Amino acid sequence: MPASIFNGADSFGLVSVPLTVLSAPEDHSVRFRRIHTADNALVRNRYWCQMEDREVTFGEIGRGYELPNGRVIPVTDEELRALPLPTERAIELIAFIPASAVDPLRIGPGYYLQPQGAIAAKPYLVLRHALERASRVAVARYGRERLGLLRARGDVIALHGLLWPDETRDHAAVVPPPVQLDEDEVDEAVALIEAMTRDDLTGPEFTDRSTEALHTVIEAKQEDRQLPQVPEPTARPGQLVDLMAALQESVGKARAARGETGVPEVSAKPAKKAPSRRTSSRTAGRAGGRRGTSAR
Repeated sequence: MPASIFNGADSFGLVSVPLTVLSAPEDHSVRFRRIHTADNALVRNRYWCQMEDREVTFGEIGRGYELPNGRVIPVTDEELRALPLPTERAIELIAFIPASAVDPLRIGPGYYLQPQGAIAAKPYLVLRHALERASRVAVARYGRERLGLLRARGDVIALHGLLWPDETRDHAAVVPPPVQLDEDEVDEAVALIEAMTRDDLTGPEFTDRSTEALHTVIEAKQEDRQLPQVPEPTARPGQLVDLMAALQESVGKARAARGETGVPEVSAKPAKKAPSRRTSSRTAGRAGGRRGTSAR
């Protein structure tokens, strides 16, 4: 059982459900310690007071906000606990929206909500079933006025942190320049997506190979064995010559990997000469001709 983050109550309308918030993710990454490379001894962090020029203990350390002029405003734990926030120990539902209306970039870490006792179980399950039946997610305020997202997950309710709108950067700076798109190439890319579509994220492709490789190296060093060799990289062409041919070949390999029979062989063909802008505009509307569209 994971450790609880905090105990509070979920309120929607006039209904209040006592809850325990539990961490949902499990961290299996390899953790390293800082060492002195000369003798492999562990290195400790030291807390140093700049004014008194001496080391201080953890118990002497507080928190403060530094102003632009360098002045530091101390803020105590008691002052933080006394902030006038009604959601300090509550999860207040403020709206329900379709899940598709939430930008995935704004969704943060996940938690499980656990009802506290049998009395809280009924309104908890009513909310879970209502979210599922309505195909909606709930937007909530919780903690120190954080924004959250509640959704049905299996038999429980999950809570995700949700970034405020100004906490995601504007994507305008990374928009690619306008180019002339070939709709047949887009169609072939859609075919590749369909050929690579899976029902879930299970299988050997979805294993943490980096952590496994680190454990292999650590075990080899522990047992004084030879370190594993780096596998030869898969040969890749240095330059994309024909996008359509590459897409068609990728579709064929993806279908073959899924065991589909009768997959036609795709032979590489010479790169097509890019049509001029005048030719593209003249043939775009011609029946049976190649379609083109401009993308931004």
